[in-house]
Amino acid sequence: MLALAPPAAAAGPTCNGKFVNPITDVCWSCLFPLSVGGLKIWPSGRPDPSNPASPICACSDPLPRIGISVGFWEPARLADVTMKPWCFPNLGGIRIAPGFDIGQGYLTGPSMVGGRSQSTAKWHVHWYVYPLLYWMEILTDFACFEQASFDIAYMTEVDPLWQDDSLAALINPEAIVFANPIAQAACAGDCIAGTVHLPLDPLFWCAGCQGSMYPLNGNIPSSIGHVQSSRLALSRFAFKMHREALAWGTMGSAGLCKKYLMPIMRKQQYRFQMVNPIPTVSGRFACSAIGASTMPPDAGRAYPAGGEDMGYLVWRKRNCCVL
Repeated sequence: MLALAPPAAAAGPTCNGKFVNPITDVCWSCLFPLSVGGLKIWPSGRPDPSNPASPICACSDPLPRIGISVGFWEPARLADVTMKPWCFPNLGGIRIAPGFDIGQGYLTGPSMVGGRSQSTAKWHVHWYVYPLLYWMEILTDFACFEQASFDIAYMTEVDPLWQDDSLAALINPEAIVFANPIAQAACAGDCIAGTVHLPLDPLFWCAGCQGSMYPLNGNIPSSIGHVQSSRLALSRFAFKMHREALAWGTMGSAGLCKKYLMPIMRKQQYRFQMVNPIPTVSGRFACSAIGASTMPPDAGRAYPAGGEDMGYLVWRKRNCCVL
């Protein structure tokens, strides 16, 4: 039986965090741009992937209907990224402890042992269903909002594929094709593109400035800080959800009428906004794309002891046919 315990009473490493305040901790300008067809009726300085050109759309689900094509960004998921098993920063820093720890994480510097010359890290991810727009009833009876309740949908502590690179190859066997200097050098272009505008979806094996998207687990071989390292773990986890058909496509013409399978995740579909330990609620990089440089929003966003457990709000691009 799971036992909920406050941080002070729970065994194991101290877990830190706070509940997300939907008013003050959410970058509400990340909703935009809002588009109708190819026209942005509420523009934004943040980059936006292409929208269907026509403002008129037609669906048959199951009855034929004609509507208006809209595009917007929705806060759809919440994620903990932590080195401490069973630590939930976005639930106020509690530990949901089943009585045993699996896969203790870490973030370490270079070591002479074994000739390891890079900093390494290991993260766990908890994935929450978090349809904030639907809860707040910003628009009533708007069919494009995901209508669901809050739920802890996934915990990597109980996933053996998340713990081991060899087992992860079961869902990403193509990783061996990109394990070479030429393929990894191409990620420099993805880093620039994701920082300046949008990440390059054809370079799906790259997580831009954060590193390689493979293996699809939380073992980070080249960590340069909590923010970069945790964002890479979250990017890999989002890809893993798509590979396992637990996350679907919602953007582009194919997403106007319903969600669709997207086994190779399109990085342009997501923005990540930090909400723990210090929310980023303003500025162009408040909710930056997968692979964008962490240098602009990095300073002061993680700090020793109390600021090492990360929380992110996941914004998802949505194109929808509205009646």
